[in-house]
Amino acid sequence: MRITFLSENFPPETGAPQIRLYEVSRELIKRGYEVEVLTAFPHHPDGVIPDEYKGKFYQFEHFDGIPVHRSWIYPSPKGSFWLRLLSYFSFTFSAFYSVLKSHKTDVIICTSPPLFLGITGYFASKFKRAKFVFNVADIWPESAVELGILKNKAFIKMAEWLENWLYKKSWKIATATEGILDYMVRKGKSQKQVFLLPNGVNTETFAPREPDKLWLDQLGFEGKKVFTFAGRVGYAQGLDAVLKAAKVVEGINPDVRFLIIGDGPEKEALMKLKEELQLANLVFHDAVPVTEMPNIFSITDFSIVSLRNIELFKGARPSKIFPALASGVPVLYCGAGESAELIGDNHCGIIAEPENPDDIARKIIECAALDEVDYKGYAQSGRTFVENYYSWKTIVDDLLENIRDDQSVR
Repeated sequence: MRITFLSENFPPETGAPQIRLYEVSRELIKRGYEVEVLTAFPHHPDGVIPDEYKGKFYQFEHFDGIPVHRSWIYPSPKGSFWLRLLSYFSFTFSAFYSVLKSHKTDVIICTSPPLFLGITGYFASKFKRAKFVFNVADIWPESAVELGILKNKAFIKMAEWLENWLYKKSWKIATATEGILDYMVRKGKSQKQVFLLPNGVNTETFAPREPDKLWLDQLGFEGKKVFTFAGRVGYAQGLDAVLKAAKVVEGINPDVRFLIIGDGPEKEALMKLKEELQLANLVFHDAVPVTEMPNIFSITDFSIVSLRNIELFKGARPSKIFPALASGVPVLYCGAGESAELIGDNHCGIIAEPENPDDIARKIIECAALDEVDYKGYAQSGRTFVENYYSWKTIVDDLLENIRDDQSVR
């Protein structure tokens, strides 16, 4: 079987969609499948195209053994919504050139967002006489409307029309969460036309290990209970509540330390909030390469995963949950809905109310007070859970089962 992935984002960029596409592609190639990736030149998250790609419209390369077609995109780092829209459409159209350059294929799997890339995916599937699988990681435009990013009523109506059209034209829809899967069924897709393609983790790279002495010494965390948030520092994460909780904890348990590692649009405001609160138990650190994250988890007692208290996020399944659990690190999940149930049902973490500093503080104190037996129970349950359901091997098994069940696809 020949499989083509179409996505705006791919390594060397970092992020959940990039890692998922990279790991799934590598696993498929390892099993003998022919895979190609059609993507844009690297530009996320800073909106800057690296020097080696500047001034080019198209380039073919092998990235860690994966055949990759890259085409031009207008990068928009922090522009208005309309500039971001221009960025989306620039790749939507330039990607057609990569379609022409790519080989014959049996299945085209197109990742959304951006929603508009589905236009390229659908017409590419017609041109290549392939099955069109729409991989929906976020419901758009609904999510943009709920977050207040998209307000133009005419544009919203047009985007909703395109959304429904793409769902109807898809042979199958792969969703990142159960909540999105249920949404697709409500939109009229049958259970057989929708399947789960979640975020996962490399359980060999992320595994329990001894604490990294260099990181402990650098941060001054030796002998402390460490709570780490690692990832994008954005509005959606609601980290202001975590900082306020840290202030409460500071007066109750002086052995607790907090590490926020990453970058994003809210980082500067949060650093100012740290100064206002006079927090002495919290350290900000710049983002590190994914390859360094196993060492970060080795010094972490609990991984903080936080989201704002928005209805939309009840169907979210943040990718940062799985590397932590694979590393034997329980999760303190500040959120509600699907992920909270997943963590609670599988005994691999503690749940706190989102955007509630007092409850978050109570749960942090509860986590820090766990005895060794209870802590190990959480850690072992989390590791077993991801090994059974969220390793890339398991995820690719499920993907192949769903795209091979039509005899016309070979």
